[in-house]
Amino acid sequence: MFALAVALALLLAGSLIYCLLVVVAARNYLAQKVPPAASAAPISVLKPLAGAEEGLEANLRSFFEQDHPQYELLFGVRDSADPAAAVVQALIAKFPTRTARLLITGEPPYPNAKVYSLERMVVEARYDILVMSDSDIRVQPGFLSSIAAEFSDPGVALATCPYRAVAGASFWSQLEAEGMNTDFLAGLLVARLVEGMKFAVGPTIAARKQALAAIGGFAKLKDYLAEDFIMGKFAAQAGMGVILSLNIVQHRIGSQTLRANVSHRLRWVRSTRRSRPWGYVGQLFTHPLPFALLLCALHPAWWPALVLAAALRALAAWSTCAWILHARPRWHLLVLQDILTFLFWLAGFFGNTIVWRGRRYYLYPDGRFELR
Repeated sequence: MFALAVALALLLAGSLIYCLLVVVAARNYLAQKVPPAASAAPISVLKPLAGAEEGLEANLRSFFEQDHPQYELLFGVRDSADPAAAVVQALIAKFPTRTARLLITGEPPYPNAKVYSLERMVVEARYDILVMSDSDIRVQPGFLSSIAAEFSDPGVALATCPYRAVAGASFWSQLEAEGMNTDFLAGLLVARLVEGMKFAVGPTIAARKQALAAIGGFAKLKDYLAEDFIMGKFAAQAGMGVILSLNIVQHRIGSQTLRANVSHRLRWVRSTRRSRPWGYVGQLFTHPLPFALLLCALHPAWWPALVLAAALRALAAWSTCAWILHARPRWHLLVLQDILTFLFWLAGFFGNTIVWRGRRYYLYPDGRFELR
């Protein structure tokens, strides 16, 4: 029992150091120089769609309402009967001065349907700077101009945009949003601080068209589940400039049932473990509250360790949520979310299958996947 307590104490110590690293990483991110002026560089926005999910019309409308002087919008759906197609057509009619097109891509010939949609759209894209954004993203009117300003630096080849998760009405959605805004972003910032941006994550990525071509294009990403991570990894390996953008987008995750939420989280952790195997193991030190609770359960007299863990976890959560995302942590959800995150992290070491949009896939150790 004593040996277990010592092991937990060591893990907790590592986790507390991690919390301090989160604070340092957040300050480092905020210390970046803001691009001096907006750029008029034209942009192609690529939006792969599948279904009329919650808030889709408002999400897409935010891209029609951009104040950037020159950009185009490309939307891709598998077939014209997709409910998302009607939403796009209505917005095109509502904003006749915008350059926007709906592409019918057909059924994907390989596992990653999103990559296939992007591959079809990039062929049609007119401009060099591509903004690839999921259907559940909502942005401010100055978003594209700010992206163009970041790409005024010729050394920038790819930028991944942090996001603020906005929950739907369901309790499980609110829990997951809290985790995204405090835990996921923290890990991203620490990775950037420690090793630099050698990857890309998230539902909105901007890249130069020639940079994508240089890493082999979408044809090289088609068999990977976490194509966003792999895209950034290949770009960094090729010596290209990969940055964490200063542009924060809204990730509208909608309402989820418990079953849908569990399926989504399992897909996430199983994919992450294969994308960054050693980084995934290193996430052991990102769980201060679960370790502190276990330690106090073994030795109640060590309760000051729980107080210290709670304080540093709160500081780390505040540094990501408040300083960067300009939102307030929901403290009553944080403890439960941290426990769930720890349990799902453990679950990520087991299982080789995921369910994505109603289909079951098998995951290979290198992050590739196939339909089963």
